Amino acid sequence: MKALIADKFEKSGIDGLKALGVEVVSLPDATPETLPDLLAEHAPEVLIVRSTKVRAPAFERADALRLVIRAGAGVDNIDLDAATARGVYVANCPGMNSSAVAELTWALILSADRRVPDQVAELRAGAWNKKEYSKARGLRGRTLGIVGLGSIGKEVAAVGRAFGMTVVAWSRSLTDEQAKAMGLQRASSPVDVARRSDVVSVNIAANAETKHLVNREFCDALRPGAIFVNTSRGSVVDEAALLDAVKSKGVRCGLDVFENEPGSPTGEFTNDLLKQPGVFGTHHVGASTDQAQDAIARETVRIVERFRSDGAPPNAVNSPAARPATV
Repeated sequence: MKALIADKFEKSGIDGLKALGVEVVSLPDATPETLPDLLAEHAPEVLIVRSTKVRAPAFERADALRLVIRAGAGVDNIDLDAATARGVYVANCPGMNSSAVAELTWALILSADRRVPDQVAELRAGAWNKKEYSKARGLRGRTLGIVGLGSIGKEVAAVGRAFGMTVVAWSRSLTDEQAKAMGLQRASSPVDVARRSDVVSVNIAANAETKHLVNREFCDALRPGAIFVNTSRGSVVDEAALLDAVKSKGVRCGLDVFENEPGSPTGEFTNDLLKQPGVFGTHHVGASTDQAQDAIARETVRIVERFRSDGAPPNAVNSPAARPATV
């Protein structure tokens, strides 16, 4: 079995694959544009990616491909319809990066409250401006709202409670009884979360149902001066609506993800939100800790091992039919 790794990947994972007897081709500088040719050239049965986008043309050139593994949780960078049509499984590594994403979520929340990025920028420019930054609202006693109460959202909530915050959460499956058991208040809708919260964290999967879940109604419901943090996926947020809320109500934003992210690890990038005062961002690095990546690497090796022995991978997110060539 041959595996092509078209992204950065932990050495422990590469060593684990080789220990299984897998032939590994590691090309961390692959891009969505070069990937089709690389798949045609190397003919792997398994493709492993992190952020690299796997579009329909890649599957058209991948005659030997049987499995794509997203070394992470979200699979929105992979064309699932194209994979399924070509008889290719897509699997992910859910839950392996929850703590890492929750940690970055809180880094963004605290940075927004204390305006850390703005302070750093002034200090680097040679300016001392203690008068401007000597006041902050603080978090204790305020309300934290969470949209999406999966493993990441639960960890974000736990830290919020430790900070002495009231926590309000919305999830499609959350009941009043479950919320009470977790020490939370259940919101009736995402808009209800926005209306009731001083700080809002979005921690929800990206799919057709959640596209622009944070829409204009949601952004209109945000409180003046609220903190909004998104560490899920850019597609979840209507950025034009959020931009209006930033301009009209002074909403502060910490964003790790964007609608127009480059499809490869490096490249040029501009975004109108980042031009606004009180808005800052990171480079979609929520899962990028050594701890998380080691856990993801172990899970990737487990998926390959099970796939080789059983013919179907654990954590599959699609149900492909037989490959066209075998019908």
